[in-house]
Amino acid sequence: MENCGKLTNMVQETTFDNGVRVVTQQVPGMHTVSIGVWVSNGARCEQPSEHGTAHFIEHLLFKGTHRRTARQITREIDSLGGVLNAFTSYEYVCYYAKALARTLPQVVDILSDMFLHSTFPADEIEKERKVVLQEIKMRDDAPEESIHDRLHQSFWKGHPLGHPILGTDQIIGSITRDTILEFRNHWYRPSEILIAAAGGVEHHVLVELLQESFSCLQPGEPRRTLQPHGRLATGRVMELCERDLEQTLICLGTEGLPTSSPERYSLMVLNAILGGGMSSRLFEEIREKRGLAYSVYSYVSSFADAGTLSIYAGSERERSCEAVTIILEEMSRLRDEAVPQDELEAAREQIKGKILMSLESSDSYMSRLARSYLNFGRYQPLDEIMAGFDAVTAGDLQQLSARLFRDETLNIQVMGKVDPHCFAEKSGRITL
Repeated sequence: MENCGKLTNMVQETTFDNGVRVVTQQVPGMHTVSIGVWVSNGARCEQPSEHGTAHFIEHLLFKGTHRRTARQITREIDSLGGVLNAFTSYEYVCYYAKALARTLPQVVDILSDMFLHSTFPADEIEKERKVVLQEIKMRDDAPEESIHDRLHQSFWKGHPLGHPILGTDQIIGSITRDTILEFRNHWYRPSEILIAAAGGVEHHVLVELLQESFSCLQPGEPRRTLQPHGRLATGRVMELCERDLEQTLICLGTEGLPTSSPERYSLMVLNAILGGGMSSRLFEEIREKRGLAYSVYSYVSSFADAGTLSIYAGSERERSCEAVTIILEEMSRLRDEAVPQDELEAAREQIKGKILMSLESSDSYMSRLARSYLNFGRYQPLDEIMAGFDAVTAGDLQQLSARLFRDETLNIQVMGKVDPHCFAEKSGRITL
């Protein structure tokens, strides 16, 4: 077992002989602790016949172990005043708990038991299959969520990222217990497991609590290296989806950056200026000045080897083309004109303020710690991150805009009561 000892900002790291990593960040004065078991294999690892399996497994780990039924798991964590949950992304799955620091031994016992000793009862699989199928229907019934999914799947068509994390009715409806167990046993190997904890936690105490259960796992294959996949889709894409909605929804995407790109700080500032808040250019122009939309925003999605920058707006049918035109005009303006220094400073401070305010809870600390190790292989001190934002210049933003905002990488999804011929004709004249 390798123990790297005390690092910076009360961050410590231990690696068991089998490859399981344990990282902690002690936060003085914090009375809660958050602990997450992260598996750095998510939905993008799935083969076409397995789509939705990683997310299905996330549900099933709550459904009983040799020592606890599903009900006992939830009642035990509730009796501690704690929270137990999980989520699946394209690149990792996380099972996490938050509770009072003094309950750490009980929390670790529950979380370890779930993660390592779930029995996947056949009757629970059938019940949870119905739950996931309802979750898929709920996603499809929510227009705003649905259009974001449509953009993602269209933009990444043919890429490992280009399928819904929840899977499809057909696959979830027919997947077998053997397939589920095979997927879990293959991907949940020690070299891919990171256990992160933050708050009122002492590193050596947590390591002792985890050692017996996690250090005995068979090492299995070494940690895999993700092979970069280039995006297959080329050329501008526009897709219209007729739905009986009061609004016309627009979701537009273009290329972004990988998670660890040196330009990631510039991208976040660029996004803040474009549509990342109430003082952003899109919010000011589309909502405040023209009243075209109630909701308009942009956001960044970054992965190990690629990324996107996406923009959403909901407008009335007759003015939806106008909204698209404004979005593209604002993107072009960022590419063609330098951002004024006061606007750059405001965007930079907005981002830094949000990061600092997010660190008022142990779960935020834990999540940031884990993602830092998963994405960069080390802890990133706050000073380093703040310095990254401080270094961004107006020239950096203009250079990045010219690289990312290109008509040939544009993907536009439109949903609602749309006249396909009219929209296609008008939007065909809209270029970036």
